[in-house]
Amino acid sequence: MKLFEKTLSEQEIYKGRIIRVHLDDVELGNGLPAKREVVDHPGGVTVCVLTEKDEVVFVRQFRYPYKQVLLELPAGKLEPGEDPFEAVKREQLEETGTSGRQYVSLGEVYPTPGYCGEIIRLWACRVEGAQAGLSLDEDEFLTTERIPLQRAVEMVCNNEIPDAKTQIGILKTAQLVSKGLL
Repeated sequence: MKLFEKTLSEQEIYKGRIIRVHLDDVELGNGLPAKREVVDHPGGVTVCVLTEKDEVVFVRQFRYPYKQVLLELPAGKLEPGEDPFEAVKREQLEETGTSGRQYVSLGEVYPTPGYCGEIIRLWACRVEGAQAGLSLDEDEFLTTERIPLQRAVEMVCNNEIPDAKTQIGILKTAQLVSKGLL
């Protein structure tokens, strides 16, 4: 069975500041035609910031699509041509006022592969000392909160944290800590 789908044509539906939406005509592996709705996104970064007391530094912010305030790991979108590692350090400093001393890559996540090409790169890091002031974008409003890592794992397992990148970052970080690797 052929799994690959061949793109025959692409029609741009919308191009905004962050995303682009297009409707593609494709040929399926069995030769039949189909349509695919696709959202192009520049990708993003997130980091599980861990204090010397094994507390995770979270952000709380309103997420318009859900009309809710969510508890998340610090994160942000990539700018065109931006190095993901530099982006994660920038977002961490802006949103938490912290800088890491030891970063570990947690890999990549495809959050919605059915229709969106976004890739989120994840890291974990250790921080020491006090947190500096936040440096938020003018349209960004959030607060920070520290939660013990083990409590954060429980919150993920109890469905108290619905954000996928945050769930993955917490669980992978907890695994690294349990193995003495972070």
